[in-house]
Amino acid sequence: MTIADIFETLDRIAPKELSDEYCRLYDAYDNSGVLVDTGKGADSALFSLDFSLGAVEAAAKAGAGLIVTHHPAIYGKIGSLRADDPLGAKLIGCVERGISVVSMHLNLDCAEGGIDDSLADALGGKRCAVMEPLSKGGYGKICEVEPCAAEKFAERVKSVFSSGRVRFYGTKEVRRVASFCGAGVSERAIAFALENGADTVVSSDWKHHLVALCLESGCNAVDLTHYASELIGFRNYYKKCQAALPIPCLWHEDPLA
Repeated sequence: MTIADIFETLDRIAPKELSDEYCRLYDAYDNSGVLVDTGKGADSALFSLDFSLGAVEAAAKAGAGLIVTHHPAIYGKIGSLRADDPLGAKLIGCVERGISVVSMHLNLDCAEGGIDDSLADALGGKRCAVMEPLSKGGYGKICEVEPCAAEKFAERVKSVFSSGRVRFYGTKEVRRVASFCGAGVSERAIAFALENGADTVVSSDWKHHLVALCLESGCNAVDLTHYASELIGFRNYYKKCQAALPIPCLWHEDPLA
């Protein structure tokens, strides 16, 4: 099966045009789509949140001709390609083995039922507001959850996301949650949360001053690992692609949750 034909299905579920729209509306940058095409097609595809060395080796071992990632395999300009550099080694390894790479980044974050939606849904809430809406979907969610004590909510988050690396700041009862997948927490995100009556903000890659801002504004702050905040959504995407593609789809997970 050609990479173009596979991408057509991948794109139907999380259209790249959403990434283009998001970048245009919110002054962002992305690099999604077919990033490596060896011209050899693929009889199977391996899905991995990251373009990791582990994913490349797993694809090679399984004989998969395609790796589908969330985080872009190539994000910025590459000045040189060297085997002694981690990124260079991965790209060279793929080309040598005939493995193509597709990355679905901001489009999958923002797609309906995508990674940001999946994060909000996994927190157990009913979605009721979007910070950055698009023609379809959007980024940054407010959801109402069943009221519970802060400690109980923290334990639930650890359980749902299968991660022991969750940091919870605050003691306020949890009723209304603002969530931002990946490294989405910012002053603007916290302002959106407060404007919409959130008592808890969930994201990852928090900076100290943002935790302090959240607490001083009367909100709990929940810090997931970046990987854990997006893995559930990427797994949901994998399952949709697995059902839609006529080739075997494989799952790879790195120990980063």
